[in-house]
Amino acid sequence: MSNRVTEEEVIEILPANTIITEDIILPYINSANAFVTDLLEGELSVTILIEVEKWLAAHMATVTRERLSKEVGAGGAFIKYAGWWSDELGSTQYGQMVLMLDTSNILRNLKDGKRAAWSYAVPGA
Repeated sequence: MSNRVTEEEVIEILPANTIITEDIILPYINSANAFVTDLLEGELSVTILIEVEKWLAAHMATVTRERLSKEVGAGGAFIKYAGWWSDELGSTQYGQMVLMLDTSNILRNLKDGKRAAWSYAVPGA
């Protein structure tokens, strides 16, 4: 399946001073598309799938290329990053938007460690 969003659409929601370019963002869009298609297609409207894919691609790019700083130093030179890796989608404002858009709660359940499980009755011999 082709991507639901373009490089321009994802970059549009990133900060103006981002180092992420169209060349850099495409692999993240591809990953977001695969993830959204496998987990959410059929669960949400096409309109929402497009939005989730856009915000998820931005989340993926920023956690790997451009972490958000919460505090920055000067003379003593320090920086404190926002979010923890263990916060997963909650670690960036982009991931938080993904969680808000996913009204199926499938992605929130993944974050909380809940996975789909199946059980089958096996007749006794």
